[in-house]
Amino acid sequence: MTKTLWQSPAIALLTAAAVICCTAAYAQDPKKPAKPEPTEQAVLLGQFGGWGAYTATPGGKKVCFALAKPASAVIEPAGRKRDPSYAFVSTRPAEKVKNEVSMIVGYPQKAGVDATATIGSASYAMYTQNDGAWVKNAAEEAQMVETMRKSADLVVKSVSTHGTKTTDTYSLKGLGQALDKVAEECK
Repeated sequence: MTKTLWQSPAIALLTAAAVICCTAAYAQDPKKPAKPEPTEQAVLLGQFGGWGAYTATPGGKKVCFALAKPASAVIEPAGRKRDPSYAFVSTRPAEKVKNEVSMIVGYPQKAGVDATATIGSASYAMYTQNDGAWVKNAAEEAQMVETMRKSADLVVKSVSTHGTKTTDTYSLKGLGQALDKVAEECK
């Protein structure tokens, strides 16, 4: 049996830090990102296709999330470097947040320029801050997650502060099972 990237303890720590920093911190105060504690670690609940289901307890508050890396990425102009990118669907029961969709795109994004998330024929605007992106219209989030559950791919387009255009394509295979595991863990 081949061990996936998501089963690595280093990736689990990275994802916990990313989720803690980029979902909970911005939800609380977008101007003041929190720094994760070194002891905060994500625990893999299960791997489902390209999606891992995780739980962590930053600041004593339980967070559960599904996480994936892009199956493919196109960067224009070619050769530009960036940090890893991820798609998240997070649940934070203490804050009454369920299935919050967010992205880490791997570079600071151009101020005032929304990212876009496309699933089949549906498109969603995502507001950006630093290297994160969130669904601009929170009322569309539940519909977006349901569309993601039924679709094959999620395509996220963004622009860096230096004008680099990125198109990340995420496979949605396994997302439904990962979200079911997250819901089971974070009731």
